[in-house]
Amino acid sequence: QVQLVESGGGLVQAGGSLRLSCAASGSTFSMNIMGWYRQAPGKQRELVADISSGGSTKYADSVKGRFTISRDNAKNTVYLGMNSLKPEDTAVYYCSARSSWFLPTDYWGQGTQVTVSS
Repeated sequence: QVQLVESGGGLVQAGGSLRLSCAASGSTFSMNIMGWYRQAPGKQRELVADISSGGSTKYADSVKGRFTISRDNAKNTVYLGMNSLKPEDTAVYYCSARSSWFLPTDYWGQGTQVTVSS
């Protein structure tokens, strides 16, 4: 089992910045890919960014150039730096963990709310 605990969400004005953190615990050794998804009201959950244990990254087109994903393998923690936030970035952000790029998510965090006001 893997437990994921997010922190760092909140309310910010458009153009502002936030940094999300996700601390993983438990049997994390097999969770090669960690990432962030988000779900806005009435919409499906969507990928924001993923990062492998080796540092390879993937981003949704909508956040490229504004968001940065990083991880500290020693601390089993993944981060999402969000700059130039837009009202359309408002969503619940979920941390995810899975063993491979090609497999579905194995574990989800409880989510953290990010609200961007215009």
